[in-house]
Amino acid sequence: MRDLDSTPAGLSIEILAWYDQHARDMPWRTGPADRALGIRPDPYRVWLSEVMLQQTTVAAVKDYFQRFTARWPRVEDLAAAQDADVMGEWAGLGYYARARNLLKCARVVTAEHDGRFPEHYEGLLTLPGIGPYTAAAIASIAFDQPETVLDGNVERVMARLHDIHDPLPGSKPALKAEAAALTPQNRPGCYAQAVMDLGATICTPKNPACGICPWRDPCAARRAGTAQDLPKKTPKKPKPTRLGIVYLARASDGTWLLERRPEKGLLGGMLGWPGAEWGDTATPMPPFEANWQLLAGEVRHTFTHFHLILQVMHADLPKGHNPPDNHELISRHAFKPTDLPTVMRKAFDLWQGR
Repeated sequence: MRDLDSTPAGLSIEILAWYDQHARDMPWRTGPADRALGIRPDPYRVWLSEVMLQQTTVAAVKDYFQRFTARWPRVEDLAAAQDADVMGEWAGLGYYARARNLLKCARVVTAEHDGRFPEHYEGLLTLPGIGPYTAAAIASIAFDQPETVLDGNVERVMARLHDIHDPLPGSKPALKAEAAALTPQNRPGCYAQAVMDLGATICTPKNPACGICPWRDPCAARRAGTAQDLPKKTPKKPKPTRLGIVYLARASDGTWLLERRPEKGLLGGMLGWPGAEWGDTATPMPPFEANWQLLAGEVRHTFTHFHLILQVMHADLPKGHNPPDNHELISRHAFKPTDLPTVMRKAFDLWQGR
């Protein structure tokens, strides 16, 4: 390892040199070699990847990203897509408000910005679904603006580099200040991705590989022997458990009865199985009178703020059934279990395996 200038400028130069050799290859990324040739990142792909990566892993996102960009290669294509098609492609990624905001943002960029994303942080913040982190990431990565990008990986690297023991989330301002001090004017987009890559591949949550880290020498937590313990986090409250019942009804010709959930709220705008709201007790609310049968087993699923346990009832869908406005009849040919939210697909899998 070279002698290291431990000033902010020296640290930035060191990690950029490391990134040029070790950058992760990702389908949405313009690598350092391409950037050196003057190839600029596509803001649409940067934005799409950042929205998909919110609270989701890189491994989970890659296939979704490839499908989205193959089907809708430009922001104008996504803006013109049918809501149901986008929600269907999103199914399984979770946090469905992101998909609704994805469409809203694509349509605003297309209609009000001529298909071009604003280049600066303040302009990006005006778009639907784009908050401070995402605006900073797009401005930095797509447009080389020297914005401070602070995701979980960067927080961990900063906490260890400076041996900060105040727990998250309260320590975010201090960690952001340290990250801002290191963000260079030259190649800020590559720098942001370099620190994220460092956290993802070397400065990992468990067993960090300090021996090969480009910031090994100046890392205060390594010298103090506390790297393994950082960042500290305020203990989370236990998640409550909610209960519910879903009703699967299928006609003899293979037609299914599904319910369109309200636009706002959990799984907003998605098709799923009819049933009452989930709560402390499982409230029966069949969509029509029938000889409903309880399936053996149950569906268990965990959302951000609670655990869910569902009972699954099934019955034959009567011929000529006239559903209410929020219910839809989906033909055998149009029904795709993969378009269902994960929790609803689990209920279908339970029915299929009965």
